[in-house]
Amino acid sequence: MIDYVAEYTRYLSEEKHAQVNTVSSYIRDLNQFRAWLLSNGVTDLRRVRKENVNAYLQYMDCKGKSPATITRSTASIRSFYRYMMQRGTMKQNPAKAVAAAKVERKYPEILTGREVELFLEQPKCVDDKGFRDHAMLELLYATGIRVSELIGMNVEDVNLTVGFIRCIGHGKERIIPLYAAAVKALRDYMELVRPRIIAEEGERALFVNMNGERMSRQGFWKIVKFYQEKAEINKDITPHTLRHSFAVHLLENGADLHSIQEMLGHADISSTQVYTHVVQKQLKDVYQKAHPRA
Repeated sequence: MIDYVAEYTRYLSEEKHAQVNTVSSYIRDLNQFRAWLLSNGVTDLRRVRKENVNAYLQYMDCKGKSPATITRSTASIRSFYRYMMQRGTMKQNPAKAVAAAKVERKYPEILTGREVELFLEQPKCVDDKGFRDHAMLELLYATGIRVSELIGMNVEDVNLTVGFIRCIGHGKERIIPLYAAAVKALRDYMELVRPRIIAEEGERALFVNMNGERMSRQGFWKIVKFYQEKAEINKDITPHTLRHSFAVHLLENGADLHSIQEMLGHADISSTQVYTHVVQKQLKDVYQKAHPRA
């Protein structure tokens, strides 16, 4: 059974070019399902039937797992067996007709324009770390890129003269423009600070930690949390919060969905359409609070 999981892992990483976090999530769900199968006497993933999948989902529900977790696990199992069918190992997908758990729609956390300004003002450009952090946060909000794309960027991906970055995510390349403040923040960092803090002259990483090596996801997460506390913003700000805020603020100011989809790197427009629901919900909340007869 482990061989099938290993082959599926390679398929996700090398053929589908899935994000590291996505692969990790799928394989974690699959391994949990596999462990449950073993504990129930099913030793071969090829012998799984719809009844097994339903029983596992009922088991998760009895264990108190959230509908979102159950739905995600269902999708992971379904994706694995879709792969097994593609390679000719299975004739049917045992998870295909399994009903997904009902999930309460949760909208992403969005910062207001004033909260964004307050947050971006926190890194003070008085030392190397301040210049670097300011450039990272400004770039994230300016472009809406994923944190994995941010820390994966190299120096050659930035064109300050024209004012854009090149971003590669999910195996696709896209070009995203920069506003003037982001260009200035990047120029200050790249010209004044980065040459001093890189560990080796040939380092290609755009953003490095204070040891001069490429910034890690965990390192950047800590930076975001540090400035959230300094700004005293009573919201759970993550790197993705700035991505969501970027999309909603563009939509509120007249940008069309297809342009936002292109900049975010969404393969499907439906992923981008969630932001229209966020805007509509915000308008409804304003209406309910402000209209005298609401």
